[in-house]
Amino acid sequence: MTLNSAALWRHDRKLAPETGFLCGVDEVGRGPLAGSVVAACVILDVRRRPIAGVHDSKKLTPGMREALAPRIREEAVAFAVGEASVGEIDSLNIYHASFLAMRRAFDAVAAAAPALLLVDGNRTLRDLDVPQRAIVGGDALSACIAAASILAKVARDQALLEADALYPQYGFARHKGYATREHREALRLHGPCPLHRRSFSLSPDSETIELPLGLAEISEEEEILGALEYFSETTP
Repeated sequence: MTLNSAALWRHDRKLAPETGFLCGVDEVGRGPLAGSVVAACVILDVRRRPIAGVHDSKKLTPGMREALAPRIREEAVAFAVGEASVGEIDSLNIYHASFLAMRRAFDAVAAAAPALLLVDGNRTLRDLDVPQRAIVGGDALSACIAAASILAKVARDQALLEADALYPQYGFARHKGYATREHREALRLHGPCPLHRRSFSLSPDSETIELPLGLAEISEEEEILGALEYFSETTP
């Protein structure tokens, strides 16, 4: 698989101030029926030599993401992972929980004082003094956002592997909580477990997922990107 990761670094260098410190934030796990929504924030000095292979996590194989994650952590100025729990998703709705996870990730790296925060999507984080820019499809355009998408994806996948050990009857290790046929059949047989989002439609008979409160606030572009994430993570 050949991806032009250099283009992502050129994109960020055009935005970088004299310090060269840019911060990217992205989340993963908005659409699954189970598990937390996880976000990562990565600050890179984009004047340095690019980390080869960094690209949108959805375009990378699991092995590629696993190999890149420690390199990102080693070369980043700062990084952090944040999450919003299933309980928070159900009480706040998935839209607000996603931004809560991103805010937690950013707050953990804020002391590194990035000059600009790049947010994947079409909305920025609220109540921040740091200049921000929202970029739709940013994980395929910005190195900082792409690096964040990789760390978030690796962290969430690991959490679902651990969940699989606790609840092996659901197959979390294979579908990562998404509404695959296998997952719906497991719900039919066993009912939901504590990791399932009660605010989502968990009907095992449904071929489609009823949008929970909060997803209606997401733009058409983000819905398309979310669909691409779903199919990339559930198709062998």
